[in-house]
Amino acid sequence: MRRYTMPAIVLHWLLAIAIIGTFTLGLVMTDIQGISMAKIRYTNWHKWAGVTVLGLAALRLLWRLFNHPPQYADAMPAWQRGAAHGLHILLYALMFAVPLSGYFFSLAAGFPVVYFGEIPLPVLIGPDPELRAVLRGVHYWLNMLLAGLVALHVLAAFKHLLVDRDGVMQRMLPIPTPKEKQ
Repeated sequence: MRRYTMPAIVLHWLLAIAIIGTFTLGLVMTDIQGISMAKIRYTNWHKWAGVTVLGLAALRLLWRLFNHPPQYADAMPAWQRGAAHGLHILLYALMFAVPLSGYFFSLAAGFPVVYFGEIPLPVLIGPDPELRAVLRGVHYWLNMLLAGLVALHVLAAFKHLLVDRDGVMQRMLPIPTPKEKQ
């Protein structure tokens, strides 16, 4: 079975780590009551991680446009192929929508994003308390949807590994399995 290309594999795992880390940091920072130096620091780290996710997602999408992924396993039923394809489209959409909603939420709250404290990103909208409230909810629910779809993606990968044993998950592992080396 054909594997993903190494750039696709590296971008997949970098994005997985970045998305899980950014999501976790978002949960931690929102649990801190009031305003503190820790909350401000975590919020900045969260924003920087979100910008990084957006950049990695753009790189991954560009790579995918010019490097087609391997075909699905022959034994995979048509409905599973359709579901997998749909899930991947949703994951790609959310890899853009979540950081962009956070970016606009930050701007609407009156806090421009300065990547790593050095690179100011464009201020496309001004402070707007009503829009801030809407974007806060949008950002939250997009994150919850992304978390649910990531969990579904992981469960499907393990189903392919442990139940179907069809090699689908191994195509995205950075190191070939002993069986593939033969």
